[in-house]
Amino acid sequence: MTLHALDDQHLDHDLATIRIKNLRLRTYIGIKEEEILNRQDVIINAVIRYRADQAVAFNHIEQALNYRTITKEMIVLVEENRFLLLERMTREVLDLIMGHEQVLTAQVEIDKPHALRFADSVSITLSSSREPRRPR
Repeated sequence: MTLHALDDQHLDHDLATIRIKNLRLRTYIGIKEEEILNRQDVIINAVIRYRADQAVAFNHIEQALNYRTITKEMIVLVEENRFLLLERMTREVLDLIMGHEQVLTAQVEIDKPHALRFADSVSITLSSSREPRRPR
């Protein structure tokens, strides 16, 4: 499933969008005995937006949001923990990403393949933002 950048209604040339696509991990997820005893596959997709004007201007890694660091943290979080609910895992991954000061908005979708008969997967998507909400 394709995730789209959050709030793309206006063009802001200083905002960068990082997409982490189909990060495949194994973890304990679920409430049935078989799920508690055996690791299962999960697939993580994330969209992260941050101000990249300094990275663009100076071309130094210190000015950019390091997606490799974030991805490594996600791997440790998911693979070294147990989760009863997909919602909880998704929230914890989202909170980890939002823990990086540079992140303005993030959206995380986690798929649990073969969770339902006759379906490829079940997924949960959550998002968060530091930007103030615009009035409707």
